[in-house]
Amino acid sequence: MKSYSAVVAAAVLALPVAAQAQSAPADPTPPPAITVSGSTSIATDYRFRGVSQSDREMAVQGGITVAHRSGVYIGSWASNLAGWGTFGGANMELDLIGGVKLPLANGTLDLGLTWYLYPGGADKTDFAEPYARLTGTAGPTTLTAGIAYAPRQQAIGKWYATGADAAAGVYTDPGAKDDNLYLWGDGALGIASTPITAKAHIGHGWGQDGLGPNATAVTPTGSYWDWSLGADVTVRNLTVNVSYADTDISNGDATYLRPSFSKGQDGTGNIAGGTVVVALTAAF
Repeated sequence: MKSYSAVVAAAVLALPVAAQAQSAPADPTPPPAITVSGSTSIATDYRFRGVSQSDREMAVQGGITVAHRSGVYIGSWASNLAGWGTFGGANMELDLIGGVKLPLANGTLDLGLTWYLYPGGADKTDFAEPYARLTGTAGPTTLTAGIAYAPRQQAIGKWYATGADAAAGVYTDPGAKDDNLYLWGDGALGIASTPITAKAHIGHGWGQDGLGPNATAVTPTGSYWDWSLGADVTVRNLTVNVSYADTDISNGDATYLRPSFSKGQDGTGNIAGGTVVVALTAAF
């Protein structure tokens, strides 16, 4: 912080020197052109839009992002998978991400695309999804509104009308294509004088009311809500998050998707029901 009494004294003793100091920039060092950031985490469950992708078991995840000061960025993120569907191969999701962040009024507009890959898995399971999100802050509160739209692709088409068809390996409509729309809102509120940030999320998806070529779906029941409430506790580069996540997909809504849409594919356990998820993340 500047000492204004020192500035006044300097002005009295040496006006030319003071004038030169005032005209000089506070920090002439420009920001780096390229920044690299990332994180690794372990979580008690991997929930994607409210639905477990790890059979309600633990997941190890990590990502890295390379950003240019212009706002352009590229990155990747990965997690293990388990349970419903037939991803096969490495049982892994690998997301390739690219986009640009632009200043807009008092916030940021983020435009990009995520390419979801399942290395070594079933054919025609990869798909692309463009997205846009607008983020703004008001004091300790950060609000985000987002939209993700995946255009018509085979990976999110309704190849199986029911879970029984998928279990029998009988395609109802092989080669079918569909699109998918997801809208969401996030809120974060930093608690003053604490390392705690309260967080909330709500989202709604529209897509195929069936299963894709890998016997999974981005919006399995055609239309549903997901939400979560929780908090982060951050100390240095470590963050612990505890959240309650849920959807409005009931057992009855999911009956026609079983046995695929169930824990252990046993036809009974609900992988979209409410649960507490705990995650530990290390940022770098």
